[in-house]
Amino acid sequence: MCGITGYIHLNNEQKAEKEIIRRMTDCISHRGPDNEGYYIEKNIALGHRRLSIIDINTGAQPMLSQDNRVILSFNGEIYNYIELRNELKKLGCIFKTESDTEVIIQAYLKWGIDCQQKFNGMWAFALYDKQSHELFLSRDRIGEKPLHYSIFNNTVIFGSEIKSIIEYGVPAEINTELIELYLFLTYIPTPFTFFKNILKLKPGHYIRIKNNFVQELKYWDLPEIDEGNMLTDKRQIYETFSELFTDSVKLRMRSDVPFGAFLSGGLDSASVVATMSKHSKFPIETFTIGFKEKAFDESFLADAVAQKFKTNHHLNIVNQDSFEDSLHRVIHHFDEPFGDSSAIPTGYVSKFASEKVKMVLTGDGGDEILSGYNSYLGLKISEYYNRFPKFIKNTIPAALNKIAPYTSNGIRYKINKLHNISSTAKLNFNDRMIQKMAYTDYINIKNLIGDQKVYQIEDYVSDFYNKLPVKDDFYKLMYSDIKQKLPDDYLVKVDRMSMSHSIETRVPFLDYRLIEYMVQVDKNVKLQGWEKKSILRKTIGKELPQSLLKAPKKGFGVPLREWFKADSFENQLNNLSNIDFLEQSVLRKIIQQNNSGEKDNGNFIWSIFVLQNWLKKEKI
Repeated sequence: MCGITGYIHLNNEQKAEKEIIRRMTDCISHRGPDNEGYYIEKNIALGHRRLSIIDINTGAQPMLSQDNRVILSFNGEIYNYIELRNELKKLGCIFKTESDTEVIIQAYLKWGIDCQQKFNGMWAFALYDKQSHELFLSRDRIGEKPLHYSIFNNTVIFGSEIKSIIEYGVPAEINTELIELYLFLTYIPTPFTFFKNILKLKPGHYIRIKNNFVQELKYWDLPEIDEGNMLTDKRQIYETFSELFTDSVKLRMRSDVPFGAFLSGGLDSASVVATMSKHSKFPIETFTIGFKEKAFDESFLADAVAQKFKTNHHLNIVNQDSFEDSLHRVIHHFDEPFGDSSAIPTGYVSKFASEKVKMVLTGDGGDEILSGYNSYLGLKISEYYNRFPKFIKNTIPAALNKIAPYTSNGIRYKINKLHNISSTAKLNFNDRMIQKMAYTDYINIKNLIGDQKVYQIEDYVSDFYNKLPVKDDFYKLMYSDIKQKLPDDYLVKVDRMSMSHSIETRVPFLDYRLIEYMVQVDKNVKLQGWEKKSILRKTIGKELPQSLLKAPKKGFGVPLREWFKADSFENQLNNLSNIDFLEQSVLRKIIQQNNSGEKDNGNFIWSIFVLQNWLKKEKI
């Protein structure tokens, strides 16, 4: 796990400079505090910061092949490197290190670009072939590891983080046309960044740079599915899922340094810990973040799992005093507006765990491959709701609106959710997804932006969803969760926050073999009746505490709606009106709705805090 940087001048006569690549690499030192390295020759420069996890003594980078033909700068882990090394040895390859880095080099020398198909892992790498004068940039299938790039002044510049590219000298010119996407999604979707001249390499894609020609290509995608002939044999599905998941966990436990696991009160991370405990000679180190606000705290559920599997459990409580530090850390490490507030607890659990271990396994990805979000349940509820007579469908939303003002905050928030489901059930899929994305009312966001020229959310959703190779709404949602929300939001959050504390995270649910299998499973096996994550519950879930299995899903949320009601936030909330291109009266309305308990706008207000402070940092 590391950070990579580099650039190549498309003019072969233009010389690379060590001072530039050093600056680009130094600004991501948090990604790799153990070592640094550079390769500079003619028109190309590669930089590397190393966090040592495997082959600590001989895995330094950039690494050269034994004949000096290939140079590699690599961020990530190839989990099946032992199996690949054995395969390559049988083909005549000789290894001088025990590292997965050398496996990538030897695999490229043997199989060329097709080596990507052989890797089971997470990665972003830059490989330069001196013989063919070709630079090869690759990003893993799902997008666990980031890779940004820019083509500027006849030069291709790339890095794990945007700050390296700006450090090279690419202008930090803001693309304000993306502001509506940010306010709806709380992140900037691939391939865009919030800078006009900088892009994200798509997951499952690679770039070849040869003879002054830059070409981006796809090497992997989700398998095509036959919606009328999905997998339905439950016994076979449970068996295959268990085998693939167990093997995935075992592969990700390969490490030469101490490791543990993030443990929330959810089913996914508990299943990871349960499986780890079966295959470890020592108690698993587990790390949990809790909140004093009981509506958001699941630490008692995590404690039940820790006791069940006899882990060395560590708990830390996060409160509103952590707000300023969290805000500054998000601004610095994400390089562009990122409004997912779960970055706050992710940052704190990463910091907490880094004091004990250098690597952790996490439960991320479970909701995506198991179709476990409430939105899947919402689709099913909407399907039944639309069968009601028209007068009932018209009556329910209005009735819920009348009841809501007479209820307490907790009940009111639940009524608001029911109102959203009932009022959006009749919408087409694209419009329903837009309503689901927003952390405040759709009309609030539109009014905030006014008549500015922007890339509208309707156009983005249409561009994305209308290209999906499936028709059923359930499978559309499944595809979009795996290919959009997961790589652009959740994996970005985990990567930046864990790397900010120099700790590696590994995600067993995102083994590509498991993903390729699970997307072919019928929706009625994944969601049996009203039971979410039925497959996990009927396999590994059988070993988990009943209290966890019966608990409602909360997600890794933060009690922002409550924090923002505190008197200590009054001045900060008033200062949010300083964002010139947002309608201030609308913003004040959103804050008032939150503080009165009328709406839970906490997450949306956080995203505005991030935007304002990011703009201030960039002096916009």
